[in-house]
Amino acid sequence: MKKHNDKRIDEVLKNLVGGYKYKSKLYKNKLATTWETLMGSTISKYTSRISIRNRKLFVTIDSAPLKQELSFAKDKVKRMMNDELGENYIDEVVIR
Repeated sequence: MKKHNDKRIDEVLKNLVGGYKYKSKLYKNKLATTWETLMGSTISKYTSRISIRNRKLFVTIDSAPLKQELSFAKDKVKRMMNDELGENYIDEVVIR
């Protein structure tokens, strides 16, 4: 018999993470681990740092031509990252 306060474990974890403001740290770790699979090995090789602050994704790229190429594809990068996170968390992508 199901009680009225029974919840799925994923709902409980989402509420826990959201309630304690750990969402940005969790998302930072998730994006750092999936960056290579989403963007490819070439882009990953020239990426030196990934961070999230105030719903902005900051990506530091060591190659000037690649930096220029990614600056044209910011919307695509934002869409891919939000799809990976499962929600529209990232508002802006900043390529450095």
